[in-house]
Amino acid sequence: MVKLRLKRCGRKQRATAVYRIVAIDVRSRREGKDLRKVGFYDPIKNQTSLNVPAILYFLEKGAQPTGTVLNILKKAEVFKELSSNQTKFN
Repeated sequence: MVKLRLKRCGRKQRATAVYRIVAIDVRSRREGKDLRKVGFYDPIKNQTSLNVPAILYFLEKGAQPTGTVLNILKKAEVFKELSSNQTKFN
């Protein structure tokens, strides 16, 4: 099963971490090998960069976003672009 989740990047032991939003197998660890990078999230500066076509592709294939990624995607209004028959994330 594939999930859309956060992958920590940046310097070690730094309190102000930044995250990549990645499509990754659920059995992989947080810093493990990802299938594809689909976005970027900086919680300190509150900046988000998303590759919406790639995110929609993985969601249509059955990928499940984690809670935090789900909130990020809702703020960016990604789910408005999904077809109307997939309303399970609203």
